[in-house]
Amino acid sequence: MSIRKVVLIQPGRDGTFLRKGTMAPYTLMRLASLVPDSVDVEIIDEDLKAVPFDQLGPDDLVGITAKTLQIDRARWIAERAQARGAKVVIGGTHATLAPEEVSTWADSIAVGEAYRTWPQMIADFDRGALQPSYVDTEWANLDNLLPISDRVLSQVDENRNYWTPYMELTRGCPRNCTFCTAIRVSGRVMRLRPVDQAVEEIERRRIKRFFLTDDNFGLNFRLYPEYMEELLRALSKLSLTGWTCQAEQLVADYPELLKLAKQAHMDKLFIGFESANPNNRRELGGKAKGNIERYREVIERIHAAGLGVVGLFVFGFDGDTPEIFQSTYDFIRTSGLDGVSITILTPYVGTPQRDKWIEEDRLMAHVPWSLYDTNHVTYHPAQMSAEQLARGYDWLAGKLYGVSGIATRGLRQLMRQPLRDWPRKAFNSFSTDFGYRLECNHRDWVSADDGIGYRTHNGALQSVAPALSQ
Repeated sequence: MSIRKVVLIQPGRDGTFLRKGTMAPYTLMRLASLVPDSVDVEIIDEDLKAVPFDQLGPDDLVGITAKTLQIDRARWIAERAQARGAKVVIGGTHATLAPEEVSTWADSIAVGEAYRTWPQMIADFDRGALQPSYVDTEWANLDNLLPISDRVLSQVDENRNYWTPYMELTRGCPRNCTFCTAIRVSGRVMRLRPVDQAVEEIERRRIKRFFLTDDNFGLNFRLYPEYMEELLRALSKLSLTGWTCQAEQLVADYPELLKLAKQAHMDKLFIGFESANPNNRRELGGKAKGNIERYREVIERIHAAGLGVVGLFVFGFDGDTPEIFQSTYDFIRTSGLDGVSITILTPYVGTPQRDKWIEEDRLMAHVPWSLYDTNHVTYHPAQMSAEQLARGYDWLAGKLYGVSGIATRGLRQLMRQPLRDWPRKAFNSFSTDFGYRLECNHRDWVSADDGIGYRTHNGALQSVAPALSQ
């Protein structure tokens, strides 16, 4: 067999907003750059373009990356590609966490990061010897990542086709939150990309703003302050309009690094407060303790450095009662936060949280993977009903993501910027909350005569009423 083409697919979910995509295919850009120059490669983001199944054939290798919420769609794509004779490799978070399940319908699965195994898959397919599984969980050193190739940059054209390019500087997280998949997918040892390599990528991609996909970039303030200082000083020399990252509260204890972050054109930090309920501290792996006064102190310190704060909150822990929504809203309303993310606790495959709830028989039956998106209730909460959790979430989303809520927080952040910076900071000030408003649009549950039903992405009603009756 001689390979004709590699087709890399990102399953669709969000569609476009004003003709631009919201989730740039950064992982596929890196994998496409590992394809030999002699082999044709194409990246297809279903949110922007339909998969041309009629053009696929036996000499084509199709790679699909999928999170849990995309895996049902990935299977739909795979079956149609296989019907044309193509071979399909499935990678991404879900394949790594649930390889036995995915291997029942994929021709091959890629477990782990695939930096080492992807070139081997291509070579094996080319000689007609594609293996059913490739495992790469040794957590590759990031010192020698191959750069994203020019042909990939030209093809994706991320600055024209996407609202916010993605970027990755570090991988891993030593925390052990019971509900998080990060350490199961990227490991517990923090790995750092060389500063010069990161700067070169930003300049060659010609991106002016980006979102760091790193699971816990802010933890490096404590673990590797020298690296952070070198990185931030290098970024301060670039003509960026802004960038954001995920962090935790400890960044507030490093005022000098926060000042450097501001000079490096950082806009805001996404801080995992996780819960306003101190009874949930066991599940939070050391990141948060439900200490409201500490939360206020963190926000004030970060604001003092001229940076914005987006607060991340999760609902449905075993310590939560229906009152958690009002108490969280009361805090948010008076906190000075510049943006807010609210999610429903989701029992992902491979997490201690899911294992515990399986043992306690608390997972709902017949819930499709597409609803494992942190917007839907997929289990029986401990101190409220599933309907109370769903309705509480909807109530809070309505309060936070209405026009007045978004405008208030966006203006608050913009007002802290010098007037001369308003033209280039206006978008960043409002885009985060607006994005979360769009994300809440995926939440589509309806009351039915026999309980609660969920609508999947294609509009089919999936009733889970029997699992809800308690």
